[in-house]
Amino acid sequence: MTKKTWPPRGLRARLLLAFVVVTVLGAAAAAWSSAGSASGELVSATEQRLTDSLSQQIGAVTPQLSDPPDQATLDRLREAAGPDSLVTYGNLRAEHGAAAGLITGELRTAVRVRARLATQRITADGKPWLLIGTPVLRTEPDGTRSASGVEVYTVHDLSGVQRQVDGITRSAIGFAALTLPLAVLLALLAARGVLGPVRRLRDTARRLASGDLGARAERQGADELAELTGTVNEMAESLQASMARMQRMQDDAKRFASDVSHELRTPLSTLTAVMEVLETESARMQGETRESVQLAVIETNRLVRLVEDLMEVSRFNAGTAELRCEEVDVVAAVRDSVRVRGWLEQTEIVAPERIPARLDRRRLDVILANLIGNAHRHGAPPVRVELSTTAEQLWIEVTDNGPGLSEEVLPHVFDRFYKADAARTRSAGSGLGLAIALENARLHGGELTAGNTGHGARFLLRLPTNLEGPCENSC
Repeated sequence: MTKKTWPPRGLRARLLLAFVVVTVLGAAAAAWSSAGSASGELVSATEQRLTDSLSQQIGAVTPQLSDPPDQATLDRLREAAGPDSLVTYGNLRAEHGAAAGLITGELRTAVRVRARLATQRITADGKPWLLIGTPVLRTEPDGTRSASGVEVYTVHDLSGVQRQVDGITRSAIGFAALTLPLAVLLALLAARGVLGPVRRLRDTARRLASGDLGARAERQGADELAELTGTVNEMAESLQASMARMQRMQDDAKRFASDVSHELRTPLSTLTAVMEVLETESARMQGETRESVQLAVIETNRLVRLVEDLMEVSRFNAGTAELRCEEVDVVAAVRDSVRVRGWLEQTEIVAPERIPARLDRRRLDVILANLIGNAHRHGAPPVRVELSTTAEQLWIEVTDNGPGLSEEVLPHVFDRFYKADAARTRSAGSGLGLAIALENARLHGGELTAGNTGHGARFLLRLPTNLEGPCENSC
């Protein structure tokens, strides 16, 4: 079961999430702002309407009032002010409803000090209330207006207005919620438009990585993604051209090595025959002449081995190397390979009495000769060859007691023509032995690895013990 991560890591998921969040937040902010503005306007309009109504009602009866005011005057003002009102003048009061209990000292102070209408919104008993207070002004003989000392207060329940405000808020929330599916739809469309070219680029890159150098992405539009598509296509064309040139160079190099090795085979055969005659006659030669003949024989044999190795490599390159499988006693094959090369006394063989296997005996001998010979040349005795087997696999381990393989050498030990010591240019090896051993192991369907034991180099060969199918085919 795939473990979900948060935040999502996929480009599509992140794009969808970002688009939806931005859209919903924008819609919610717009709706909330609109709801707040509408609510404020509604409350302000209600307050303005109530204050204007009170001013008109008080102004209509003010000319008819006695001066100084008496209780009857206050009663008339209270009736004009409507229900839930309070009128005061000194110690005289006229009140109705809940006004007296809700009028605050803050509102009274504002009316007396500023001598003009004042309002205040409060919440009492879980309800919103609007408090309005205004002084009653009188007109002096000179036309100026001054406070008469009469104060009128009214209380208005704003529950209805609050319900309207709550309705506006709920509508805003509902509107924001309705934008969610629309935002998701728009996000999907946007993601499709943005990620479509990205997906095509991904598929093209995968095809290129798998070896299809002719893969190209279709360029659409003229935006940054289209420019990126064009850049990827240009890169693919350059890569295809470079790989084609490299392949031609590799083919030319392989053909050259194959042609040279084949052309050298016939003259080398003649030269080898001559060298054999000279080697036979060298016993009767004297001094420097005999040394020159012996050196010529050694170098001729070395050249013959090099050409044979090059021909073998060319067969691997051309895919024409074939297995000729037969029933082989691997233990006997190892002993014969060591004995014929004169390594028996310096080589320790650890193996059961017999290990039967079906493989190419000649190619097994090539692998063993290269591994054991390499251990004798570059390691230190004793060289140990240990054989083991399972129902389907054969294991041959070759170790020595030399300095081992350095970290610089180890990654290149199977490279063609690689020699760990650049000064060994005239050594008996061609630099192809371990590469040929590896190719022969792979031709059998096995593998060959190199490493260290802590006190020397270690090569481990793994081969299948039954090669019915592959023996009929070339590599």
